[in-house]
Amino acid sequence: MKVIICGAGQVGFNIARHLSLENNDVTIIDQSAELVRRISDTLDVQGIIGHASRPDVLERAGAKDADMIIAVTAADEANMVSCQVAHSLFDVPTKIARVRHQGYLKPMWANLFSREHMPIDVIISPEIEVASAIQRRLSVPGAFEMIPLVDGKVKLLGVRCGEECPLVNTPLKQITQLFPDLNITIIGILRDGDMVIPSSDDELAEGDSVYFVVDSEQQQRALSAFGHEEEEARRLVIFGGGNIGLFLAESLEESAPNLNIKLVEIDAERSELVASRLKRTTVIHGDVLDADIINEANISHAEAVIAVTNDDETNILSSLLAKRAGARRAITLINKGAYDPLIGSLGIDVAVEPRNITVSTIIQHVRRGRIHSVHTLGENFGELIEAEALETSPLVGVPLRDAKLPDGVLIGAIVRGDEVITPRGDTVTQTGDRVVVFAASDVIRKVEKMFSVQLEYF
Repeated sequence: MKVIICGAGQVGFNIARHLSLENNDVTIIDQSAELVRRISDTLDVQGIIGHASRPDVLERAGAKDADMIIAVTAADEANMVSCQVAHSLFDVPTKIARVRHQGYLKPMWANLFSREHMPIDVIISPEIEVASAIQRRLSVPGAFEMIPLVDGKVKLLGVRCGEECPLVNTPLKQITQLFPDLNITIIGILRDGDMVIPSSDDELAEGDSVYFVVDSEQQQRALSAFGHEEEEARRLVIFGGGNIGLFLAESLEESAPNLNIKLVEIDAERSELVASRLKRTTVIHGDVLDADIINEANISHAEAVIAVTNDDETNILSSLLAKRAGARRAITLINKGAYDPLIGSLGIDVAVEPRNITVSTIIQHVRRGRIHSVHTLGENFGELIEAEALETSPLVGVPLRDAKLPDGVLIGAIVRGDEVITPRGDTVTQTGDRVVVFAASDVIRKVEKMFSVQLEYF
């Protein structure tokens, strides 16, 4: 597949990395010669310096025979115009744009991005995606990651193994014996900064971060098995009144009216705007690193603080200060990947990484076959894929032990109607089943083919 990516920032770089690893023909455009040089030197992609919305630049990038354009520059307008030019002059079939400013996204203007006006197939709003991801994590206390799958019937959860975890030093194959009715499949372990695809003989160790797929009805039981029985937060403090903080507060006000929410914003004018938009949230004007403000926000009684300012260092420091003041849980927005190895040792409970969330959302629309959702896990570890099993899939009609799955592929769950099936060696997949698959980065293309429509199907 031939893909043009407009914008070589963090999101553009990560999308290019994912797609180039899967042998796609990728060209990336950016005005910055330094960013283009970095991406060309690091990845197997072609780099072009120029304005991504200009016809001559898109022509040089190969727009005449491109299958897709993904516009993720820093400017909404440039992203929209790039897609418009790609459609009008080069008839590029699929157009994806990142649009941050909410003025474009109001429901009353929904017709703006129709085929008759500004034909963009997929609009990505990072701030809304991140706010939604934070709200999902808030709903599962004790987990640092939560991704709903198959219409919420199945979930991916990420939990840390503390000293109180009953499963520490237990081989994974014995978990089924200890909890025979627990439908859970462990698909990844983060240990000492390295992600591991576990075998049945592997043991969990204190300090491990564990990713597992579980039947949603057994979510609480699974968390208890890992020693997590925290109660859902009712008193929250949000640090930062930018778009993410505002969207999150608005969404929480609507979905959970019994929450006690405070929001701290350093800019006076922004504080007034946020206060005018929120109905039940107490807005405090001040610096989140100021001890007096921390006291005023009553952090010592907060069950969760959510640090979503525009500065990573402020988010990390304010989270640590809040934990020191008595807050039970810290959810911290971190843009820079350089901080990833430090998160666990610092005491931050949940790190939210916008670039991974945005990349996952975009990659979902790049995948072929009957793939319903895609979520990236870790830095270049792999993807969690939810797909529909077609009649021609090699998975259908044979026991999983005979399906010849590539190394690096694990079946997390199979959903048949309302039934959630924990995969075993003798499990047989049927046509129409929703299958949750983990695929390591180097075998994603093979998994994609497993769920593609074959020519003989017709």
